[in-house]
Amino acid sequence: MSFFTWLSARSRQAALDLGSRAAPASPVRSNTAVPQEYASLHTYLDERYASLVVLTFEQIESLLGFALPDAARTEKSWWTNSGRQAAAWANARRSATPNLLARNVAFERLP
Repeated sequence: MSFFTWLSARSRQAALDLGSRAAPASPVRSNTAVPQEYASLHTYLDERYASLVVLTFEQIESLLGFALPDAARTEKSWWTNSGRQAAAWANARRSATPNLLARNVAFERLP
């Protein structure tokens, strides 16, 4: 087996493993005030080592289990205000910078 074949198979398996996780999201630490509906997004961001995590709206909806509100798709302020949803990334020590045209959000680790 060539290195490329091995690497391709490993990448496919990693993607399958990521998509097939049936275990519920780990609970949010008790010292955070993250609303339950956004707990899975918080957990995902909190467990990433990367200083920058970029997620599409579809990926975020997949993590949450429900569709984002229309305001999230049309208003940058939805991502930068201090609403209930902002606790998900703020308590994971990240800021959110949306790109509405590209339909994604960059979550950057705060210093």
